[in-house]
Amino acid sequence: MQPMFYRVLADSILLLHLAYILFVVFGSFAVPRWPRLAWIHLPAVLWGAWLEFFGWICPLTPLENMLRRLGGEAGFGGDFIGHYLTSAIYPEGLTRTAQIMLGMSVLAINLTVYWRLWRRHS
Repeated sequence: MQPMFYRVLADSILLLHLAYILFVVFGSFAVPRWPRLAWIHLPAVLWGAWLEFFGWICPLTPLENMLRRLGGEAGFGGDFIGHYLTSAIYPEGLTRTAQIMLGMSVLAINLTVYWRLWRRHS
């Protein structure tokens, strides 16, 4: 296959990764409008927090890296998506403490929203 094809796939995985992160962090705000979304959102939040708490790597990351290598790239830089979105998803100097704080922040945001929804409906 053409290297460009792999780069496009890698960029698509990066966008999917960003969308997943945004869904994990802010998805609870859509639940009042679409209550059944909670059945997808809650497991996504737990998975996202679990990854941060235990320092695991999301399965999308190695897939993206593999596609970038197959596309002839040596990292995440080089194009608009790589330059602007990668640093938001993979910040430099990310420490274990920062990861744990990110996981706690995700849980705090979503628990607050779900608690308010629960109080409103009870």
